[in-house]
Amino acid sequence: MQMNATYNSFVALGDSFTEGMSDRKPDGSYRGWADVLAGRLAARAPGFRYANLAVRGKLIGQIVEEQVETAAAMKADVVTLVGGLNDTLRPKVDMGRVRGLLTEAVETLTPSCGQLVLMRSPGRNGPVLERFRPRMEELFAHVDDLAARHGALVVDLYSAPSLADPRLWDVDRLHLTADGHRRVAEAVWQTLGLAPEEDWRTPPPPTPLPRWASRRAADARFAREHLGPWIGRRLTGRSSGDGRAPKRPELLPYEPPTAP
Repeated sequence: MQMNATYNSFVALGDSFTEGMSDRKPDGSYRGWADVLAGRLAARAPGFRYANLAVRGKLIGQIVEEQVETAAAMKADVVTLVGGLNDTLRPKVDMGRVRGLLTEAVETLTPSCGQLVLMRSPGRNGPVLERFRPRMEELFAHVDDLAARHGALVVDLYSAPSLADPRLWDVDRLHLTADGHRRVAEAVWQTLGLAPEEDWRTPPPPTPLPRWASRRAADARFAREHLGPWIGRRLTGRSSGDGRAPKRPELLPYEPPTAP
């Protein structure tokens, strides 16, 4: 990509990672890396337009069915597609079907946008990642292959140790903090060929390890408030995004948020 290129429109597709959980704003809504990136791109391009079609909990089949054709019709300069990770976290998954759907999405989006951007998603250190790592790496290998065949860019967040640091993940251990989302926005920014503004790969400064009792209390809270409900949704086929609409369903001029 050309350094300091100008992009006039951006559409983001995906699930909770792109919707912005858990980067909560004062009004209770979510910001996230895509909103941060849109604000930075808008500062360089008067009349910049932005849509975010991502909805938490969506599987790759739902992304293809509900978001891809809509995004393709917008013909944006930049389109980001991050999907399939929710599928890998299901108890049972047909990875061949996941690969096929991701291929369908890329083949639909590539001719309609200026630049398609894919990602190797970050993973928090811990037993959950280890259990599902083979599926995730199969997904990311397919992402790399699709990018090579279709001229897409890949933002490799998975291999960055800084984004595996538990301090960059919210208490639900599934979503990045505001600092984590800011780092992702910088990673996409640099992948688009724009001049670096920070080193997103640098880990947070060292901090004292919490006491044993504090860690066990955090584990208990996580199991009660997040792991239990998450398992319940998996067993009943429900999703946290059921009935939820995208936060920016149309490609409209981006207005910077006003200070609270």
